[in-house]
Amino acid sequence: MNITISSRNTAVRDAFRERVDKKLHKLDRFFEDDANAVVTVSTVAGRETVEVTINSRGMLFRAERTADDRMDSLEAVVDALTKQIIKNKTKLEKKFRTGSFQQSYDEETTSEDYGVTRVKKFPVKPMDVQEAILEMNMLGHNFYMFRNQETNEINVVYHRNNDDYGLLEPSD
Repeated sequence: MNITISSRNTAVRDAFRERVDKKLHKLDRFFEDDANAVVTVSTVAGRETVEVTINSRGMLFRAERTADDRMDSLEAVVDALTKQIIKNKTKLEKKFRTGSFQQSYDEETTSEDYGVTRVKKFPVKPMDVQEAILEMNMLGHNFYMFRNQETNEINVVYHRNNDDYGLLEPSD
């Protein structure tokens, strides 16, 4: 796994880099060698946030945790990523390394089917990003799907945990 570490408003020491390598290489058994992990460390008001995004064969796994200590944040992020991978193991095993999920993990999880309980259809109007954010806020939703009038593609705007907004766009 290729690991890239970046930081915002803080410095990253070698001890933390070594800890990240050690923790993320435990997840190597689930991925091929071409998997990429991006680790972002930031400090806001004395709280340490660690965000990890793993990209492998078009599948994305992302977790973010905040704690007083960045080592605690790292531990929580790795635990969250492991749970994500294990929870989706039956679907993912077809796409990743065969046999990468050990029996011990099989005992921890139950097989769940993801059932759709509601289908909602609505017209997707062409609009710009600012208009979509305004519409999302007026509806009181956390996300809003719309057709971007500049690209004519379906996009999604969403409300992030740090009170700003994100935009999801399709890529090739």
